[in-house]
Amino acid sequence: MSLSKYNQKRDFKKTQEPQGKIGKSARELIFVVQKHAASHLHYDFRLEMDGVLKSWAIPKGPSTNPVVKRLAVMVEDHPYSYKDFEGTIPEGNYGAGNVIVWDNGTYEPEESSENPEKTLMAHLKKGHLSFILKGEKLKGAYSLVKLPGKQENAWLLIKKNDEYATHLDILTKDKSVLSRRPLEELEKKSEKLISEDKAKTPLKKKTKLSLEKASFIKPMLANTKTEAFDDSDWVFEKKYDGYRAIAVINPNAVALYSRNEISFDIPFKPVADELKKIDHIAVLDGEIVVEDEKGKANFQLLQNYLKTGLGKLNYYVFDLLYLDGNQITGLSLLERKELLKILFNKYDFTNVFYSEHTFEKGIKQFELAEKNKEEGIIAKKANSIYLPNKRSSDWLKIKTSNQEEAIIIGITKPKNSRNYFGALLLAQYYGKRLEYIGKCGTGFSESTLKELYTKLEPLFITESPLSEKINLRDEIQWVKPKLVCQIKFSEWTQDKNLRHPVYLGLRIDKKPSEVFVTYDVNNTPLKEEKMKTKSPVNKTENDYDLKVGKTVLHLTNQNKIYFPKDGITKGDIVQYYNEVASLILPYLKNRPESMNRFPNGIDAPSFYQKDVDIEKIPSWLKTKKIFSESNDATVNYLICNDKETLLYMVNLGCIEINPWNSTVQHIENPDWLVIDIDPDKDDFKEVVRTALVVKEVLDELETESLCKTSGASGLHVYIPLGAQYDYDSIKILAELLAKEIQVRLPETTSLERSIKKRDHKIYIDYLQNRRGQTLAAPYSVRPKPGATVSTPLEWNEVNEKLHPSQFTINNVLSRFEKKGDLWAPILSKGTNIKHILKKLEERQNS
Repeated sequence: MSLSKYNQKRDFKKTQEPQGKIGKSARELIFVVQKHAASHLHYDFRLEMDGVLKSWAIPKGPSTNPVVKRLAVMVEDHPYSYKDFEGTIPEGNYGAGNVIVWDNGTYEPEESSENPEKTLMAHLKKGHLSFILKGEKLKGAYSLVKLPGKQENAWLLIKKNDEYATHLDILTKDKSVLSRRPLEELEKKSEKLISEDKAKTPLKKKTKLSLEKASFIKPMLANTKTEAFDDSDWVFEKKYDGYRAIAVINPNAVALYSRNEISFDIPFKPVADELKKIDHIAVLDGEIVVEDEKGKANFQLLQNYLKTGLGKLNYYVFDLLYLDGNQITGLSLLERKELLKILFNKYDFTNVFYSEHTFEKGIKQFELAEKNKEEGIIAKKANSIYLPNKRSSDWLKIKTSNQEEAIIIGITKPKNSRNYFGALLLAQYYGKRLEYIGKCGTGFSESTLKELYTKLEPLFITESPLSEKINLRDEIQWVKPKLVCQIKFSEWTQDKNLRHPVYLGLRIDKKPSEVFVTYDVNNTPLKEEKMKTKSPVNKTENDYDLKVGKTVLHLTNQNKIYFPKDGITKGDIVQYYNEVASLILPYLKNRPESMNRFPNGIDAPSFYQKDVDIEKIPSWLKTKKIFSESNDATVNYLICNDKETLLYMVNLGCIEINPWNSTVQHIENPDWLVIDIDPDKDDFKEVVRTALVVKEVLDELETESLCKTSGASGLHVYIPLGAQYDYDSIKILAELLAKEIQVRLPETTSLERSIKKRDHKIYIDYLQNRRGQTLAAPYSVRPKPGATVSTPLEWNEVNEKLHPSQFTINNVLSRFEKKGDLWAPILSKGTNIKHILKKLEERQNS
């Protein structure tokens, strides 16, 4: 049964159940049993297979007694994400009532197999499944046997006679394996918090049973203070010399992130593995350090840990942000730390520690930090709430020695016996500009010089990134301001330079846009207003001017939320296109743009704009008058040939970029032919199958083809044409190709334009090849949850593991950097369509 039946039965605006999407466990297959108090109490037994949960309703519940055989009625497939669903399905909805996860775990076929899932699917088809359950309540061997001659979906669930068989009633163990609360304090505090939240905002009603998965929370940041203090309203913690790390713990999954959501799973795997002991859903905030033999954190050891393995890797956790379905950032610091300590008392960790604190006596703790030659202390207001992604004076860092993060903007030529480079030129953001803070020539070993030079070399540029000239006699090689390093120094000089700086290592967890000047010339913290001033690329500034080339853009409302479920802002979309401009612009150049504008985000109304008012737009924008058949008039289309125009469009609310298939130089001749594979239901494996048949047809016709995700639910297959033929000819060819593809897949595809007539089949859309039609450009964001991106693919990536949701603005840039521009062949000379038509004619006549 497909997930379309599951989706058809549910209105996701009214129920909190997850929408039907394919999913898969990373390692072992999972099972789940949900106790469901609907019109009749029953238990839903679900087994992961083929990307979904195969599901049976068991009216009397599973039994551990081999003599007892339970009726199990097979129902529609449920999505993989349903494994964690607990909550209330509201009245008036299918299956209305309460649901808890009664049991869960992993399972495997009873017989050993090289491909367990394939074996289970084969046995399911035969109507007899035998498997081993490894759950908290259900364990050992079971069988599901289809009943012959009975109703079509009737099966029996039978416990086999093994060491786990018992006559005891397993159903007396009636608590959820997810939301049971051994932390008694949490229930009272979280319920209080939930009721306060309900009073403040008209959010969707949240029941005691609801349990949401944890996700990344951007950490709260501290301001700087130069002197320690005593205060009974404050607590004081050790300041660790390491990397800030957020741990996101979900059932069977632990993810470790830097403060900027860079994955730490691989570099610090021992910590991630240790956190798997935690059997609660949680988000932790702490610091990863590497300690020497004396137990002292050493930043350079941390830098080299992956290469050398030297030192002891530890994770010191000082805050708890989320626990078992409740975001507890609204609780006070001491309440959160109390819950964290209770949680940690359950587990015997080896390299994960609760970070202790002291009350009131900040001066004494600072003196102790100085004596132990530690980095400093953190002062926190005891009743402060946690403010994600905010810098607050409720948290203060007080350093024993002077250390700063600095952006590398250049290197000097090496002298004497030194190799690679002489010194690093350093800067920090001061408001919106880079401010030079000095050069650093010490702290390097020969291997460090070589390694750092190798990382800097690809970033070499010819012009200074500084707005003002600096007076240095050295021969300078300028560097793009992309890398951040840690520097220790003795003091700030009167001209705002670092005195006696020493290089400690690179900061892989920090973005240059987060590195600001924090001291003025008198060695005191900058005023709060200055500290809040951000670089143009920082997400937290709402309005700012950005210079692109010779043009100054006024970017507005950058904090406006465009993707409500993901918290992605307009500024995030602007920054993505700022980064990806060089890749997307070749496919926009000289093409009319149909602007689909979402001024209030993807959940609000949008509108298409073709005609721009040349009297009201900036004079530097390029437009072209073209006759629009749909408008039956000549309109002024915007032409996007440069980054400033691209960002101008995005600032108007154009989340996706939709160019014509032809350029203004050859307006009647498209540069490509496109087959748009458009599914009616969420079964992406069939979409992939269809795309591979498209390739099969084109390979037989000896025709080059490229594939990209639509960024929504389908795939786009393109053929380069080189503007050799007009739209009418290309549309005819596209229709012939579509018919050939549909003949090969008659059961799953359709050429019917009417959705009602397609009968839920995949639509092979060849009509996208008409004059004036547009599709999302390669590298374009789509107005879909997650901010997915239309991503060029290598054909070997078009397989059963592929899904458009894999590619979002949060991960594609590293992919593009690695793979380069896979879409470049689309602008080649193109295919000889006479050759294709001849082959098609020969095939029809044979």
